[in-house]
Order: sequence, then structure tokens, then C-alpha cells
Amino acid sequence: MRARIITHYFREGAWLEDGIRLKNAPRLAGIPGILIHGRFDMEAPLVTAWELARAWPGVELVVLPKAARSTGNVDIAAAIVSATNEFRDL
Repeated sequence: MRARIITHYFREGAWLEDGIRLKNAPRLAGIPGILIHGRFDMEAPLVTAWELARAWPGVELVVLPKAARSTGNVDIAAAIVSATNEFRDL
């Protein structure tokens, strides 16, 4: 079922016009964020996170060189906990 949902989502372009996320990313200025990306993520290429990081003023991009996509990966899990801790007192 998950594969069907994902396939439908991608086939429909996430129901958004092309480039709309990057076009509107500057509107996120002042909103803190941390993008965590595993270097070996085959579902979402690193260039996607990199382009968003360039378009979103003030966001931090963390690239994990030995991780893919799974939160079962120790590096991904640790990065998520670390990022969450940074926002704890906001």
C-alpha cells in the first residue's frame, strides 16, 4: 500500500506546480529550520535538499555522509535528536 501511495503522490507532482516550493522558500526567512539529509538517500537526491537550503534564508543543512533515508540509521536518529534539542527552548 505504501508503494501505491508514493507512486500516486509522485505521479501527480505532489499536486503542486513545478518549482513552487523553491519559489516560495524565501517566505520562510526568520523561521528556523534544520534539513537533515543522508548522502545515500536514493529516493530524494542531495541536490533537492541543497537547493532548498540555498533558497531558505537561515536554514541549516546537515548532510550525513554514511546515512541513507531510514531513521533506523544511527547517524540519522542522532541528527534528529540533536536538531530537536536545538529547538526545545524556542
